[in-house]
This record gives sequence, structure tokens and C-alpha cells, in this order.
Amino acid sequence: MQVWVDQDLCTGDGLCVQYARDVFEFDIDGLAYVKDATGELQVAEGVRVDVPARLRLDVIDAAKDCPGECIHVVRADDQTEVAGPDAG
Repeated sequence: MQVWVDQDLCTGDGLCVQYARDVFEFDIDGLAYVKDATGELQVAEGVRVDVPARLRLDVIDAAKDCPGECIHVVRADDQTEVAGPDAG
């Protein structure tokens, strides 16, 4: 699975960071971004990172509970959104 955050919709609420601190982090602009496997914050628009297997449920819960509906969780093999605003 992969995840990305749409900063245009991010409310800065912080639930994502509470759910999965190893995947999400706030930048100086007060918005959430994803971190890669090395922990480096990815601030480019639309950057997707792999979700560690141990955090998959936490990341899905973050997407479901996000008040800004800005977290997109997709299957890596076919890019189908499994959690987030475009999930079927």
C-alpha cells in the first residue's frame, strides 16, 4: 500500500500524526505530509510513500477519520484507493 496527503484539503487537525507518527508529520506550514521509509518528510505535491505492513491499519484508520478527507491510501499494484475520499 501507498499513501499521500492532499495539502489543499488538510485542516491540520493532527489525527493522522496520532495514528501513525512514522508515516505522517507536520511541516512548518502546519499541514500534514508523508514520510518515506528513512523518515524523511516528503513535501512535494502528490508524493506517495509505501506504508509499512505494521502500520497499514493505522494509516487506513487515519484516512477514514481525517476531518479534511485529505489522506489517500492506494494499493501499490493497481493504484485503487482503498481508504480516503475516493475509496469505493
